[in-house]
Amino acid sequence: MDIAVWCVFITFVLIYLPRPLAAFAAMQQEGRVDLAYPRQQQARITGLGARAQAAHLNTMEAFAPFAAAVWIAYHGGAETGLRDALAVSFVFTRVLFIGAYLANLNPWRTVVWTLGFLCVIGLFLSPLIG
Repeated sequence: MDIAVWCVFITFVLIYLPRPLAAFAAMQQEGRVDLAYPRQQQARITGLGARAQAAHLNTMEAFAPFAAAVWIAYHGGAETGLRDALAVSFVFTRVLFIGAYLANLNPWRTVVWTLGFLCVIGLFLSPLIG
């Protein structure tokens, strides 16, 4: 597997990185994790736990477009160096995004999200470049 494909796997793992913080916050706030109605409980979490849950959900939302873009770049014949650089950059922005979300760093969170979004656009368009 090449670097871009590994980046898809790493991004998949990043989806679940902030999740334990959200579960811990639910335990702290309500004394238990509600396995019957977890989404309702997650909606009641506040502070760091709420930001962790939001970072988890946002990373999940970003995963499919990124994976599709890597697939398009890979099978569209994009230049390997460009494809790998954009994929690694995306992973880097997701790590920064999660950190910025947890630290409540606005508007930096949005700036980092935008950079990651541009990496995905670049991956989609990379076969056109060569």
